[in-house]
Amino acid sequence: MADNSFSDGVPPDSLEAAKNASNTEKLADQVMQNPQVLAALQERLDSVSHTPSSYIETLPKAVKRRINALKQLQVKCAHIEAKFYEEVHDLERKYAALYQPLFDKRREFITGDAEPTDAESEWHSENEEEDKLAGDIKNKAVIAEKEAAAAEEPNPKGIPEFWFTIFRNVDMLSELVQEYDEPILKHLQDIKVKFSDPGQPMSFVLEFHFESNDYFTNSVLTKTYKMKSEPDKADPFSFEGPEIVDCDGCTIDWKKGKNVTVKTIKKKQKHKGRGTVRTITKQVPNDSFFNFFSPLKASGDGESLDEDSEFTLASDFEIGHFFRERIVPRAVLYFTGEAIEDDDNFEEGEEGEEEELEGDEEGEDEDDAEINPKKEPSQPSECKQQ
Repeated sequence: MADNSFSDGVPPDSLEAAKNASNTEKLADQVMQNPQVLAALQERLDSVSHTPSSYIETLPKAVKRRINALKQLQVKCAHIEAKFYEEVHDLERKYAALYQPLFDKRREFITGDAEPTDAESEWHSENEEEDKLAGDIKNKAVIAEKEAAAAEEPNPKGIPEFWFTIFRNVDMLSELVQEYDEPILKHLQDIKVKFSDPGQPMSFVLEFHFESNDYFTNSVLTKTYKMKSEPDKADPFSFEGPEIVDCDGCTIDWKKGKNVTVKTIKKKQKHKGRGTVRTITKQVPNDSFFNFFSPLKASGDGESLDEDSEFTLASDFEIGHFFRERIVPRAVLYFTGEAIEDDDNFEEGEEGEEEELEGDEEGEDEDDAEINPKKEPSQPSECKQQ
């Protein structure tokens, strides 16, 4: 019987391959005749040919050599910039000592340990003139009523729930607070920022001072943020100032049954052989603001973190920076909400200014840049480091 596996000495596989190649060529010809495809391809080629890196590749070797020298100078600039930020940190430490007496008095007024004088309590509002006119008209008619109301008005100690109100007002913080955290945060009396001592690695510590409470025995909870102000050896051109690189929390000495960072669950187990069922209890992690003091550690062994861990760590660093730069220095304005309104108005103001400038042929655009260098701390003894 004749073997039909070959046709004219050509294997079937080769014939099939030839057909596929022919079809591919025809398809390619049809595609290349499409004007839209050609335009897109040309645009792609143009963008590739005009990239900065491709341009550099076309330069003579002598010019490339000089560019490399400029990069060497740029690296030296980055190291000088790092020294600049170290001196900024020293300056911050100096002025922190000047701020502290004012912050100490702030705490006394909040806790009720001291009462402000009439002069210290005087504040002129933006609507002072309107208030004065209205007051002059109504003064005689309501003076007796005001005196009676003042006699009946409650006079709580200090400013109740001062820091807890700030947590509630600031979205970044309120998202971390669970309902069962709230009674604990109402015992928060002060938040302080402490910078690292001269000659020590750059860092800062957040101290959360609590009054005696039914939840834990610590009087102070701490969070230490470690910082780096030096260009990365692998990528020195990415340096933009000090950055937080790691953080340490502290051990919270919870009283029995009061640890809100864990919850107890019951689980039923069935014996494979006997079929009997038993109930066991186990503790599992629980969402809580106080997990803030048990932070995720940055990888120090060269291994990269997964995407979720990277996001968690970046959020932690952002919160720490926000406490240091915004919340602690401007606490009363976050309590009243004025700082939050200012932040919102600043963003809207930029947009409004752009809209006004559109109708002004002689208007000039200006970008106001806010320089916000980063900083460091010292470690209190009230809270054991993990």
